[in-house]
Amino acid sequence: MIAADAQPLVRIRNVGVVRRRGGTRVRALSGVSLQVRRGERVALLGANGAGKTTLTYVLLGLLRPESGSVEVLGGRPEPALAAGELGAMLQETGLMRGARVGELVALVTDLYGRRTSAQVLAEAGLEELRARQVTQLSGGERQRLKLALALAGLPRLLFLDEPTVALDVAARARFWQVLNERAEGGATVLFTTHYLHEAEQFADRVVVLRAGEVVADGTVAQLRSSFTESRISFRTAEPLAEGMLRGLPGVRSVDEDGAARTVTTTDSDATLAALYAKVGDRDGDGVVLRDVAIASASLEDALGELLSDDAAHAHEDSSHRDSHGDSHRGSRVPGEGEG
Repeated sequence: MIAADAQPLVRIRNVGVVRRRGGTRVRALSGVSLQVRRGERVALLGANGAGKTTLTYVLLGLLRPESGSVEVLGGRPEPALAAGELGAMLQETGLMRGARVGELVALVTDLYGRRTSAQVLAEAGLEELRARQVTQLSGGERQRLKLALALAGLPRLLFLDEPTVALDVAARARFWQVLNERAEGGATVLFTTHYLHEAEQFADRVVVLRAGEVVADGTVAQLRSSFTESRISFRTAEPLAEGMLRGLPGVRSVDEDGAARTVTTTDSDATLAALYAKVGDRDGDGVVLRDVAIASASLEDALGELLSDDAAHAHEDSSHRDSHGDSHRGSRVPGEGEG
């Protein structure tokens, strides 16, 4: 829950990062600025290579930017991470192979001293797996263990990178239930995902990255409203004059499949009024429109529009070589090419 007087827990200004991809130095983040308030749930969205994972590493202090400033919980992120104030669930996480689930959770909870291992195991749904070795866990069970370790220090700020990969439907629902409870208790959550329904259902705010730059920042409703097209679908038993639908005001495209027709328009009111005026809406007095439905833009529509020229931007970005040779300050981390 976001308090009315909530202060920013995260402040980054004009952050730039250069990383290696296939032997080439490319700019992974360029002039990124962002503030996140206490209690916010923020989804970081973008295509592969857009900079989401890189930004997560910067916020955790695992990757040092070449330019700009990073402030987490009032200072540099490293002390907050060491104190358990930050919790992280990353794609590239090594787990102690010889340990059992209960042993590993107890090790981390004892390190921070804020919770018992029993509490954390119960929260992550791992009680029945406490005696199982890490190497014997399935992909979904490993994700649940990573969540338990991220929550072990009762962190004020959580960073989750593609957290629900490999989880089945029930485990995914339980995962978001846990995160909702944490957020309602005042925790701040930043997460990346390729499942857009998760951003729609869980995020208070969405930040879209493209080629290392922030191209959109707002609520799901605000992003949807920025995409002005909507779809009108209907059925007709009678044929329509060729080209008639394409001539209606606001129409961008037409899809016809037998009696089913879908019109994409920038002005649904004007399009629908003109359509009825042309074909008629009464039996025996023109073409009858059946099953008329209007669908407003989805988050997927808005994101597709924002990322439509992503390949071109990525190509331009890859040509921006760093002029400082190999002496850059950005540290090399696992998954470097995935950002």
